[in-house]
Order: sequence, then structure tokens, then C-alpha cells
Amino acid sequence: MSKPLLPGSVVNGQPATLGVMGGGQLGRMFVHAAQAMGYFTAVLDPDVASPAGLVSHHHIQTDYLDEQGLAQLMQRCAAITTEFENVPAPALVTLGAHRPVAPSADAVAIAQDRAAEKAHFVNCGVPVAPHAVTAKPEQLAAVNDDLLPGILKTARMGYDGKGQIRVKTRAELVAAWDQLKNVPCVLEKMLPLKAECSVIVARGADGQMVNFPVQSNLHREGILAVTSVHEGAVPADLAAQAVAATRAIAEGIHYVGVLCVEFFILEGGQLVVNEMAPRPHNSGHYTMNACDQSQFELQVRTLAGLPLTQPRQHSPAIMLNLLGDLWPEGASPAWAQVLALPGTHLHLYGKLSARPGRKMGHLNITGATPEAVRATALQAAALLGIEAF
Repeated sequence: MSKPLLPGSVVNGQPATLGVMGGGQLGRMFVHAAQAMGYFTAVLDPDVASPAGLVSHHHIQTDYLDEQGLAQLMQRCAAITTEFENVPAPALVTLGAHRPVAPSADAVAIAQDRAAEKAHFVNCGVPVAPHAVTAKPEQLAAVNDDLLPGILKTARMGYDGKGQIRVKTRAELVAAWDQLKNVPCVLEKMLPLKAECSVIVARGADGQMVNFPVQSNLHREGILAVTSVHEGAVPADLAAQAVAATRAIAEGIHYVGVLCVEFFILEGGQLVVNEMAPRPHNSGHYTMNACDQSQFELQVRTLAGLPLTQPRQHSPAIMLNLLGDLWPEGASPAWAQVLALPGTHLHLYGKLSARPGRKMGHLNITGATPEAVRATALQAAALLGIEAF
């Protein structure tokens, strides 16, 4: 884009419109942020009840590779982004030939393949867990014993703990590869983990980059449960390392857009990169209430070519993920009691049915001090039936 796409402007006789591939909750929150800034929006998603499609100016209900759907998205939009990394890369290539697309198809393709992702991290000088690619039987047979016990992960299409099997022995490794249908995988050595954290950066096409504070994350059964962001949540030296590593990863592929990189903190205090997400991230949802700019506003700014300013966190914050498990037999959670607590901010995603493990929304808790926020968050968790942390 040669010049910024200004909010409220007119392009070729129609309101300035931003498009998003994917209609889930991340797309929904992007749409809300774009509309708040004065843009029209268009969503391409095959689901008639997609959360983003329900709130967008335009919902193009087609498959991600449908030629007519892609053509309609290009016709309506001046620039296009994506809300999840498994949008087919060829679709982004097609769109990128005619419209600014951020992030690029090349960047998304790296995030879609764990092997390529690990190689990129290594090229950027960022520490990774010892690992081996197992795409062929001979590669599986050649795996070094030092990588066991480990976690066998599918190279593609894995998220929220899916496509992963823990293995202790060579026999379990072979059985796990068969269970995963012998698709290309990455075997990662299991490391003694102390904690997990993540960093979100936003980078413009001009190379300007800003970042949010480092987020301390708690996962349960492979799904993010709690994010805490305040002074001391992550040791200062490790936080500085994580920010520098994330910026190097973004710079290494000339990334444009919002990028999240997740890290493991080992028992010995070392930092090891886990994976990256070429989009806003669940761990960044607290920015909607605790910062002067949300990760979704920065996604809008990077896509439209607007200036980036360093976001400021004005309140300590904890985010609780709200999964479908909290809706037993269709009953509604105790929202009245939860919202009676100070500093609680409820965000539901407009999904019409709840099921175990499905992300239905999140609850942000802000306050004057980390101690006050934690106390309120634990009260809210107890009311909702979320395990204490």
C-alpha cells in the first residue's frame, strides 16, 4: 500500500473496507476494532453463523479457496488480513497478487509448518528445544535416543494441544506416528518446564515495530486457561530476552501485522521458544481493557498502513478463558455475581452452542494492584467453576 488507508475514506466509490479471512472470535474482535475506527468490514468464512460474519458489514459465505468468494472479497476490500494460521496459503497468494495482505502468505506458510517454523527460529538465533523432523520412516528410525522422552507433534494443523502425543520409548514413538497417520511430524524433547509466557508485537510495512508487555500464561490440557500481565509476572531479564527474540523473529521475515510468539521458561531459568501465531492471540485479550490500545487496534493499524505508537498498559490484568465446560446442560454461568465484582469485563463471542473445550469468551479483570486483581480473579473463577490458580 503506497499510502495509508484512512478511516472513513472512500476508495473507488465505496467506503474504505478491510477484509478478514476467517470468521471466528479473533475475526469478530478485529471487525469490532475496525468498525470503531470508521472502516467497513468484510469476512470470508463458510459458516453461516460465524462470530465475525454475524457482526460484519459483509459476510462472504464460501470456502477459503472458492474463486468467486476470493474475487468478491478483493472487489469489496482495499486490504485483507487473516484471523487464523490455517487459512490455505494459496488463497493468500491469490489475494496478495491483487490487494495488500498482512501477514503475507509466506509468513503464514512458515507458521503452518512446525519444521519450517523451527528452522526460522534457529536462523534468527533464538533457542529452541532439541528436536528432529520425522517425515519419513528412515527419519523416524534415525531419531537420537537423547530426544526421548519427547512430544511428537504433527508438522501441520495442530493447535490447542491437538495433534500431539507424548512418547517415552521408541516403541511408543513408532505407535504414535502410526496413530498420527504417518504424516510429517516434529519430535521435541520434553524439557523441565517452570512456566510459559508470550510476547505480542505489531510491525508495519515500513519496519516500525511496537510490543505489549510479556504475558505469563497457564495452560490446562493444552488450552490457555489464565494470562497474568503485571510487573513481576515474568522476571525482568527473561522478559527482555523474550521481547528481543520476538522482535528478531518478526524482523527475520519482514513480518507485517500482529504476531505472537510463545516461550517456555525452563526450571534452570533458560528461555526456549515454542511456536508463533501470525495473528492476535488468546493471551493478548487482556489488552482490550488493560491497555490504551488493544492488539486488534494494532492489527487494524498495520493492515491499513497507519502509524504505530508504543501501547501502554495502564492496569494490572488477569484474563480467564471461558470454555464451553462452564455451560453445563445449557445453563448460563453466574454472570450477575461475576459482574458484581470490581474490574471485571466480560467478552462473549456470539457462538450459538457450547461444548467442552470450545472457547466461548474471556473475562478480563483489571485493578489498581496485582494483588487486588488476583483476589478478584480467584473470586470470579470460584463463581464460574474454574479451577484456582
